[in-house]
Parts: sequence; C-alpha cells; structure tokens
Amino acid sequence: MSVSHPMSSQIRAHPRPPRERGVFCNRTLNLRAIRAVGYDMDYTLIHYRIEEWERRAYEHLRHKLLALGWPLAHLEFDPQLVIRGLILDLERGNILKANRFGYVKRAYHGTRPLPFEKFRQIYSREMVSLGDERYVFLNTLFSLSEACMYAQLVELLDAGELQGALGYGDLYRLVRTSIDEAHMEGELKAEITADPDRFVERDPELPLALLDQRHAGKKLLLITNSEWDYTRAMMSYAFDQFLPADTQWRDLFDLVLVSARKPSFFWERGPVFDVANETGLLTPSPKGILHSGIYWGGHAGMVEEYLGLSGDEILYVGDHIYTDVHVSKNVFRWRTALVLRELESDLGAAEVFEEHYDRLAELMQQKEELEFQHSQVRVELQRRRGKYGPAPQASGRSLDKRLTALRDDLQALDEEIAPLAVAAGKLSNSRWGLLMRAGNDKSLLARQVERYADIYTSRVSNFLYETPFAYFRSPRGPLPHDPELAAGAAEEEQS
Repeated sequence: MSVSHPMSSQIRAHPRPPRERGVFCNRTLNLRAIRAVGYDMDYTLIHYRIEEWERRAYEHLRHKLLALGWPLAHLEFDPQLVIRGLILDLERGNILKANRFGYVKRAYHGTRPLPFEKFRQIYSREMVSLGDERYVFLNTLFSLSEACMYAQLVELLDAGELQGALGYGDLYRLVRTSIDEAHMEGELKAEITADPDRFVERDPELPLALLDQRHAGKKLLLITNSEWDYTRAMMSYAFDQFLPADTQWRDLFDLVLVSARKPSFFWERGPVFDVANETGLLTPSPKGILHSGIYWGGHAGMVEEYLGLSGDEILYVGDHIYTDVHVSKNVFRWRTALVLRELESDLGAAEVFEEHYDRLAELMQQKEELEFQHSQVRVELQRRRGKYGPAPQASGRSLDKRLTALRDDLQALDEEIAPLAVAAGKLSNSRWGLLMRAGNDKSLLARQVERYADIYTSRVSNFLYETPFAYFRSPRGPLPHDPELAAGAAEEEQS
C-alpha cells in the first residue's frame, strides 16, 4: 500500500527543468557533502559561440599554414564536418566514430566517407585504443577547428599539393603546432576581448547558481589555463552585469588560479606566484597558497593544503574530458562534473524524433519476431531434408511457402525501417549523428564520460535548478537481458 504525502497548500511545487537542462548522474553524488567546487573557465564558465570562435581559430591556423606556401586560400571552416568525441587515425588520415568498445562504426577519409569495402577491410578486425599514439581523441570543442583543417589537408596531401608534409601523422603534428602558436601569440584572444559580444554567449542564470553555492557554505575555485589579463576580461564580461551591486566576479571565488598548466597542474608541483595587482605583476609565493586571492601556476596539492580538504570533498567542473575530468579523478580522486554543451541540441533533436523512435521500436519488435519464426521454419526444413530429429508435421512444400512469405514480410519491414534508421543516424549532425551514440551502442565518448565524470550537464547554470543541496543518484544500469525496446537496433544495422 503506497502512502501519499500531499504538499502543503502554502508551498508551491517547483517544476523540473527541461530535459536538456538536466544534470545526469553516472555515480551517486551528494552535493551537500561537497565542501569546495572548482571550475575551469573556457567552455565551462565562459561559453563561446562555437561556430564564431572556431571559425576565427581556423582562420588564424590557416594564416600560419599559408606561410609554408601551401595552397589553402580557398579553404573554409565547416562547422558540421567534425564533432567532439571523434578519433583521428594518424596512420591512415581517417576520422572515426567508435562505440564504447573501440569498434569503428563510421569512418571518413579526409572529408569523404570511406567506401564500405575499404572500411570493412581496414576496421572490421581493429579496435581503437586511445593509449595508442596513432589515435587522437577529439575531447574538447577547441578540437573542432584543427580537426576540420586536418581533414581538408589530408585531401590536399593525397593530391600531392602539400610540400614538406611527409605523412598523415606529420601533417597532424604540424597543424597541432601551428594552432598552439596561434593561441600563444594572443591575437585570437585579443580579438575576443575587443569584441566579446561576437564570441561569447552570456548566461544570466550562471552568477546566481554560483551565489547559491557560495551562500550554502561551499568554497569556490577558478582553475584555468588562461592567463590573468584574459581571465579578468572574460569573467568580468560574463558575470559582473548579473551580480548584486558592489559585487564583482572575484568576490565569488576563494581562489583564482590562472596559467594553471593543466593537466600537469594535477601531477607536477610547479611554482606558484601571487598576482599582486590588476596589471598581472607576479610576486613569488615560496610557501605555496597561504591566503584567499589570485595566483599564477600552482598545483592541486597546494589547493588541498590551503582548503584543508581532499579527495571526494572537492568537485571539479570542466569541459575537457582528459585535462579537467580524467586527471583530477585519477590523481586526486576529486569528484568530477563534465560540461557538454552539445547535449542541448542532441536532446532537442531526439525529442523532435521521438514519435519516429516509437515507430522504429515497434517495427524492430515485429522484425525480431519474424526473424525468430523464419529461423524456426528454416531449421524444420533442414531437418526434413537431412532426415534427422523430430519429423515436422508440415510438408516440405508448405514449409517452403511459409519461408518465402516470411522473407517477403521481412523485406517489406526493412524497406520501412531503413529510412527511419538512416534519419536516426543523422540526428544533430548529418555525418556523425548524436554525440553519445554510435549505432545502437554508446559512443566511445559516452564511455569516457561514464568512466571519468560523476555527473554531466550541458551548462554550469543547470546547477541553479538542482541547488547546492541536490542528491544525484546513479540509475540502475541496464543489461542485455533486461526487458527493453530495441529502438536503435536498426541504426546499428545501417552503420
């Protein structure tokens, strides 16, 4: 007998947030037990307009590569060419999407799909291992511009139009070095600070979410690889307008660490300097972090020592699976939250397609039943012709007729399933589909998220809905023998 607990008529029931603004849980996390929350900045607290930012990064990269005399002036950034979570195969110049086990489900060579026979020849017996230097995992939105350029250059290399690049691996290393130089020279960041409206998407809900956490007694930290001048400009632009009067973004944070050098911030005890004034004057802090304030460099161990906290008392929130989430969990056992902005468009696309998913699930159930019946009739025929086992009651002719009818029904079903399956595989991105799916299975990205992120969400301000007192419970994990609909199975067959 269930017991109902009617709400007091004096208390308003708060609606749940839209699904795309939810916080999703891999491992149970009680926010009430978290005493400090650390945040990355770029693509975490500061969300860039992806297409605008990555296009300019691409253009700066193209400018660097033009100096090599390569014919690149005609190339343009294609925001749909790649997505986060893909893998570059530097041995063959291919871009891959793999499932959670590392089996490749889709592949492009340069900007074109790999022909099916070649795909099967190369990848049918091969598993992607992210520990192999041959593979580069695109684990942040900052990867999109360089991966787009790499795919386009692969085709120019194949055509013999690039001088000096010896192979696909050399080509990637050159692209990687050039984009690092473009970032280090500061021209791109200077453009952003000069015109932040063009590049940054402000979130008015974000400051309130952090204020809630601070007033709930949590220490807030900002740990970013960006330098002080850029951090100050971006954080002021994104926060100050939405904070109470006489309050600045710095008032939210107990510690601000710039030029943190992640991921080595988590394993190498580097020097730390006090940022002494607005111009970024640095003074040595040989005894580590001794007081609240702004610091250059440092080490995660110093943060723990200053706070008097360690391990699962600290939650770190970032957008980079390796630099922010993987390393902080592996080395310090901090709790982790991953920001995946693409979830919003993925969930929106899936919601629009929901009616078709239902139809696809229904058709797949019918197909499974027909396939079962087909296999039963086929084995009856086999036994009759081989003269073994229990004698079938039906004649060979009637079994043949039944088998033909089942084949016709299956063909008709496949003709209805195919366009739905193809459409499901193109949701959100026509080349690669949904971020967290690879055919009917989870993508390799989804596996990394499961493994290293305790929780994940599309933006930091989603904590506003959940509050600092939320208790996130991991769901019961489904197993293959659990009763569930196989809506995505058709997509697996089509990929």
